[in-house]
Amino acid sequence: MAKLHSKKHGRAKSRKPVIKDNEIQKISDESKQQITNLIIEYAKKGISPAVIGEKLKKEHKVPYVKLVLKKGIVKILEENNIKTEIPYDLLDLIKKAVNLQKHLEKNKQDTDNRIKLERIRSKIWRLTKYYINKNSLPEKWRYDPTTAELLVRQK
Repeated sequence: MAKLHSKKHGRAKSRKPVIKDNEIQKISDESKQQITNLIIEYAKKGISPAVIGEKLKKEHKVPYVKLVLKKGIVKILEENNIKTEIPYDLLDLIKKAVNLQKHLEKNKQDTDNRIKLERIRSKIWRLTKYYINKNSLPEKWRYDPTTAELLVRQK
């Protein structure tokens, strides 16, 4: 950790493991097509891009999709017309908020999780502003905690 008054940020951060270029070049064009087909297949089953990336790493030994295919999983899904109404990261935050809301209905004295819920909601509102400016969400779309449970049930 950096010193308190040094104005330096320290060195702690997550780093991806180093993958040699010859390992990436070993993957042929046919196997690249197979990887894209797997991504599309998993997405049609309703699996989120983060979980698709984990499955490809564990089951199919694909190190990083972005290094191999030169584009991310979400881009591949958009090119193949597989897109959700709400972006995946926003939907995950909404699911987290709904689960915490259910927990707080049962445990009304849990003040720590009440604070966590407020933090999650502020993240949701910040992300909605970002996606509205990016035109990924309609301008009149708003997060409403009362109707969020219905939104999560649909997905």
